[in-house]
Amino acid sequence: MSSEVDIDRSLNYGLKAIELSKAKQIPASPRNYELLFNYVSGENQELVGTVGKLLERDEPLSETVARRVYDEFLSPTKQAETVEEISGQLSDEIRQAMAVVHAAAGSSGAYGNSLEGVASRINDAATGADLKSVIETLALASREMERNSYELENKLAESENQINSLNERLEEMRTESRTDALTGIGNRKCFDETLAHEAATVDETQEELCLCIGDVDRFKKFNDTYGHQTGDRVLRLVASCIAGHVKGRDLAARYGGEEFAIILPQTNLRAAVTVADQIRERVMAKELVKKSTGESLGTITISFGVARYRLGEDVEELIKRADACLYAAKNGGRNQVKCEADAGVDLSMVA
Repeated sequence: MSSEVDIDRSLNYGLKAIELSKAKQIPASPRNYELLFNYVSGENQELVGTVGKLLERDEPLSETVARRVYDEFLSPTKQAETVEEISGQLSDEIRQAMAVVHAAAGSSGAYGNSLEGVASRINDAATGADLKSVIETLALASREMERNSYELENKLAESENQINSLNERLEEMRTESRTDALTGIGNRKCFDETLAHEAATVDETQEELCLCIGDVDRFKKFNDTYGHQTGDRVLRLVASCIAGHVKGRDLAARYGGEEFAIILPQTNLRAAVTVADQIRERVMAKELVKKSTGESLGTITISFGVARYRLGEDVEELIKRADACLYAAKNGGRNQVKCEADAGVDLSMVA
């Protein structure tokens, strides 16, 4: 079912992108099409805001400006280049820190040699003047060592701060790459990676693992009636309800469009159904109100399909079963939860 929904949604976005290209006299290039497609889909709010402001202008969107926006938000090499840049800076900082340590080791060696020389001269000192000269030499060497130690401490502290800052940027990049920009929960990449990891873990531990896939009921009609901004509010509201019911190793993710997924490790089928039903009830209890007028837009409902992982299977089979259960929930009247153990769920196309 999700593939049919994705195709319809993609065709709709594609047609809107083409219409917008004609209306705004934007050259028909693959890059511009991808840019406008992402704009009308509304999934990247920063991109929507930037492109929206540009389209409000009277003049057509130039190739130069379109390329700049594309490179900023959609270029597939952008994140890789940023990670490579940060990694290079980290390597430089580590090399500098090592150089400081080696220099300090050299200073310590020189100080040790000075002490040995002073000890020899003390033994050979015949007069008070000789002894005074030895003491002055010792004091000078000690001050030099103290200065070097102070500089070493400052340089190492500076390097440590730089390295910590760069590590934080790398972690932010990693988190950003796994987070859905609109809803703030996990994105499809995060979902795919987490499900593969949890399945591999279960193959070793033989613990329970369940997957819930949910789809907002009649979302397209709602979106077309009230507009993309209100549709985005709906998606954020649903994501918030789902996120409020996950804990520990559980993962809430936006699976695509108006579909959401919940990965539930160490959870059996009936417990997973309970979680999905609690989320369904929480979503249904929310009333959406138009901010500008206070008008009630009614309630939102969501349907869920729930499946249990079978040891050693491909995770795609688990997804297909959860999707078949979701189809049964939709076909059965929406606003309900169906699992693979329920009567009326057809898994024949999955096997």
